Amino acid sequence: MTSMPTDIRALPRVATSWRRTSAMLMAAALAMLGVSGCTPLRGTHSSVVVTPPSPVPSAPTVPVDTPGELSLAAIGRRLQSGHYAEGEQALRQYLERHPGDRTAKAMLRQLTADPRQMLGERWRAHVVQPGDSYSTLAGRYLGDPGLFLILARYNGSTNPSQLRAGETLRMPLTAATDAATGASTLPTAVVRSSESPATAARRLQDESVSLLGQGHKAQALARLDQALTLDPRLKPAGADAATLRKQLLDTYHERAIVLYRDQQLDQAIALWERILAIAPDYEPATVYRTRALELKQRLKQY
Repeated sequence: MTSMPTDIRALPRVATSWRRTSAMLMAAALAMLGVSGCTPLRGTHSSVVVTPPSPVPSAPTVPVDTPGELSLAAIGRRLQSGHYAEGEQALRQYLERHPGDRTAKAMLRQLTADPRQMLGERWRAHVVQPGDSYSTLAGRYLGDPGLFLILARYNGSTNPSQLRAGETLRMPLTAATDAATGASTLPTAVVRSSESPATAARRLQDESVSLLGQGHKAQALARLDQALTLDPRLKPAGADAATLRKQLLDTYHERAIVLYRDQQLDQAIALWERILAIAPDYEPATVYRTRALELKQRLKQY
């Protein structure tokens, strides 16, 4: 009981000492926060730093053909449209940058060589049919569609992209085509002035069957092609004529498929219409003609 007053008197000094110690600890903590920075606690409100989005890469620039910087494909398109002088200049500039390009060299040769010296003086007549182009004719008669330019110049064309159905062209006769078709010994069909188209068509069909019997299939097909040009409604006279006509229609269809894949839709449609004029029940022509018309319509919408 006698020590109680002493403990009570010491309490104020203990409290004062505790407050001083707490103040010192708080000051030290605040000093540390001031140096290291404060990370806000989860759940507390703090300012939000927004990181700017990364820049979106722009779409690649599509190169545009400019004079002197044309691609070989673009040069070919211009030549096919009859721009011979411009195409020759562009080809020479292209070869300065690509001196070893064989395709460009061959194209330039077609553009500058003498067509008669390159393809020869002998030729046979070809009546242009719907779907024909200098490329398809070069493939058929010269064995290379890429020779369209020299073939066009051989015929005096200033615009290889334009051919009219019914126009007569000169197709060069080489040793290779002579051997394949027998053209050196077989005359070109002639329509006599005294014949009506229907009469001439029947005669030409008979000649085609005769040629087939002699083993001249290519010439037989060409003769029947002329007959059906004169009279698309010509009926086959016998089994051989029917077989030959089916083969000719298949050839038309294959040519139209190539045109369709190249998106030369008007020419492909015209060729399928020619098939259907001859044989309305030729189902592949009906199907593909419909597809081509639909594709042509879709392309117009873009």
